[in-house]
Amino acid sequence: MTDAEMGDRKAVVLRVLVEEYVRTGEPVGSETIAERTALGVSSATIRNEMAALEELGYLSHPHTSAGRIPTDLGYRYYVDSLPTGGKLRDTQRRAISEFYAEAMLDMEEILKGTTQLLSRLTQYAGLAVAPSAADEHVLRVELVELGSALLVLVVGELGRVDKQVVDRPEGMKAPEVASIGRRLTEVFSGMELRDATARAQQMAREAHGGERDLLSAVAVTLAQMQQATRTDHVLVGGVANLAGEAAQWRRETVRRLFEALERESEMLRLLRESPAELSVTIGAEDPATEQWEAAIVAAPYRSGENSLGTIGVVGPTRMDYLGVMTAVQAVAKRVSELATALGI
Repeated sequence: MTDAEMGDRKAVVLRVLVEEYVRTGEPVGSETIAERTALGVSSATIRNEMAALEELGYLSHPHTSAGRIPTDLGYRYYVDSLPTGGKLRDTQRRAISEFYAEAMLDMEEILKGTTQLLSRLTQYAGLAVAPSAADEHVLRVELVELGSALLVLVVGELGRVDKQVVDRPEGMKAPEVASIGRRLTEVFSGMELRDATARAQQMAREAHGGERDLLSAVAVTLAQMQQATRTDHVLVGGVANLAGEAAQWRRETVRRLFEALERESEMLRLLRESPAELSVTIGAEDPATEQWEAAIVAAPYRSGENSLGTIGVVGPTRMDYLGVMTAVQAVAKRVSELATALGI
C-alpha cells in the first residue's frame, strides 16, 4: 500500500509509532504521537487513525495497554518507506575505516572480523556466508623460510589460506627451497583443490629424501583445505548481543534463535536468497523468522561484478531498521572493495 492509498496522516502516525516503539519498547499511545508530530489534530483523531491502522493489520493492541505496537506488516510498510542511502554516524564511519585499514589476506579472516564489526555497529548479531568453495582453485603455493623450519602456505582463489610448519629437510639450502616453491606454484596454480591434492600425493610418492617430505606436507595442507571447504557455513559474531535483547522476546524465542544459529541451514537459505542489493526479512514473511520473531537484514558482497557471498545482521523485529540497513550496506561495500583488491 502506498502513502496515497493509506492516506498521508495514517502514514505519519505509523512511521512515528514504529520509531517510538523501537526507541522505548513500550506500546505507544495517541498522546505520544500528538507530541511527536505536527499534524495539528487532536489525540482523539489520532486514536481513530490508530484504530483504522489496526483494522488494516499494521498495528496490534496489547490487552494490558491503551497503546499499540507495530505488526510485521507495519514494520514492512515502514521499511519500504525509508529513504535510500542512509548516513552513517561519525563513530560508525571511523569504526569501519579503522577495521578495514588492517592488513588481512584471508577472506575467512575478513568475514569473521566483519561479523564482529557489524555486531558492534548495530548491537545485534552479525552474520556472514563465505564464498562457495565447492570448486575452489589453488591460487599459489609458497614455501616461507622460518630458520630451521619451513612454512607451507596454500592460497585459494577465494581468499582462503591454509598453512603448516614443517621441519626443514636436512641439507636443503635456500635456493633449492625457492626453486621448489616456484615449481609448486607452476604445477598447482589454477587446479581444483581435489586435483591438486591428488597430484601432490603422486609427486610425493615419486620424490626422494627431503623433497619427498616437503611434498608430503604440501599434500597434507591441500587435503586440509579441501576438507574445510566442503561445507558452506554461517559465520556469526556478537551472539551475546541477542541475549541482551532477551527482555524484548519471550525466553522460548531466544532459545529457538540460538538453536537456529547452530543448525545453520535456515540461516544459510535466508542469506543466500538475498537479492541484488539489500534484503530485509521481517517476522512472518518467512517461516524461519516468524518462528524466531526476528528480522534479518542482508546484502551481498562482490569481487568486481561477481557475487561471492552475503553479510547481514539478525535481531528482533523491533529493530532500528534504518541504522542497520545503512551499516550493512556500508560494510558490504567495503568487503566488496577488499575482495576485488585481493583478486578473489
